[in-house]
Amino acid sequence: MNPFLTKQRAVLKVYLLNEIERSKSYGWRYTEAIAARNADYQPTHSEIYKALHELTAEGIIKRHKQHVIEKGSGLSEVVLYSFTEDGYHKAQIYKLQVKNDLERSKRLIDSIIADNY
Repeated sequence: MNPFLTKQRAVLKVYLLNEIERSKSYGWRYTEAIAARNADYQPTHSEIYKALHELTAEGIIKRHKQHVIEKGSGLSEVVLYSFTEDGYHKAQIYKLQVKNDLERSKRLIDSIIADNY
């Protein structure tokens, strides 16, 4: 049996995979990008990093440490995320599965609204 609605973490992973497709970056930038795209969905930093760690453990993305020079604060180390060798393909499959689940959840919500309101 399917869960009642799509899990929030699955949606967050889709957002992250789309951001990783756009550019190799780090968690803070992904947080800002997601917030800019959807004002109603503001995941916390811990949610972002949990999802990134899960995607890493699933073999979809990998981490790269990189040193950057930031104005006024000197040298910093950031962790950038990118797809593994077959990660892009795995990401497309995952996104399609979540899309199907979101569509099912939407039909369920629409039915509940129509039946009760």
